[in-house]
Amino acid sequence: MIDIRLKPGREKSVLKRHPWIFSGAVAEVRGHPADGETVRVTTSAGDFLAWGAYSSQSQIRVRIWSWDEAARIGSGFFRDLITDAILSRNGLVEDGQYAAWRVIHGESDGLPGVIVDRYAETLVVQYLSCGADYWRDDLAAILMEETKAASLYERSDADVRQIEGLATRNELLRGNEPDRLIRINENRLWFWVDIRSGHKTGFYLDQRQNRLVVHNLSKDKHVLDCFSYTGGFSVNALTGGARSVTMVDESRQALDLARQNLSENGFLAGQVDLIEGNVFQMLRSFRDQGRKFDMIILDPPKFAPTAAQAESASRGYKDINLLAFKLLNRGGLLITFSCSGGIGMELFQKIVAGAALDAGVDGKIVEYLHQSPDHPVRLSFPEGAYLKGLVVQVA
Repeated sequence: MIDIRLKPGREKSVLKRHPWIFSGAVAEVRGHPADGETVRVTTSAGDFLAWGAYSSQSQIRVRIWSWDEAARIGSGFFRDLITDAILSRNGLVEDGQYAAWRVIHGESDGLPGVIVDRYAETLVVQYLSCGADYWRDDLAAILMEETKAASLYERSDADVRQIEGLATRNELLRGNEPDRLIRINENRLWFWVDIRSGHKTGFYLDQRQNRLVVHNLSKDKHVLDCFSYTGGFSVNALTGGARSVTMVDESRQALDLARQNLSENGFLAGQVDLIEGNVFQMLRSFRDQGRKFDMIILDPPKFAPTAAQAESASRGYKDINLLAFKLLNRGGLLITFSCSGGIGMELFQKIVAGAALDAGVDGKIVEYLHQSPDHPVRLSFPEGAYLKGLVVQVA
């Protein structure tokens, strides 16, 4: 067995059950492990700490599978983790033929680099680390057996795979070829999902409960939905009784699918203003036109994947929130999000507060928002709390 020996004093995070070991903590690699191969992690004195998956290129040199020396990393080990993850979601997600939910949430389910979402009878998997990729076929077989899904489609095309030295994949992995679009039901609303070319695995399942928040707050409001993607927030605003909805997104493909989702829920495209364009530019244009809204939703893409990029990303978040504050009517609501792992809730709140100050408005937080419960956060892995949101009311 190949040993990864840590530098003196660098075992503290491992003992606290954090699943990542960075390259700077490694003193010696005893052997020649292949990427993804299981290695034995030890203290500087050679005492056992954990079993993990090795990566030669990533700054995260080892992702831990188990802290139990008796564990045997293989099909039986992964089957236990997968069945536990499925059982843990009982009562947390909707079920039924058209249900959609996260089955595996990476480190928080003990499977670093493994993401699995279910859309009706189709599973969409992302293998985002060397260890996940190494066990690709074993995991696929277990997932099909334990979920009884008809299809398993792989969307291993996220940028993080490049850091791991892995090629991208976008292909059917198991079962029947799924339809071009998959129809799902969420909170009694219908959505079409493009699993092959949509964002992430096709839909933002982590925003399920936050879409309900928008539904409940939208009555009689003029709503601006920025980075609207395929209309998840907009459809909820309309069903919640919004007077008008304006959607802005750069992707024509996303807006085309949004039109289908509007129609699927009984709304005509003419009832909504769909704008293909850059959100920053459109917000400035609305400001120059003197337009005002009662609710603005900001759900931008990831500006800061890592903490090292937080400073530059902070400027982008501040700019976009400042522009939004200037467009809100008195008493209006800003529902603003960050999905950047490098920006914590405390920093995000500070950024939004600075934006309000520069915009010359006074605001108060009326609700904190987070990812849906099928995206759990392991206590020893706070990085799993990547999605943070605020509902801010302006005076």
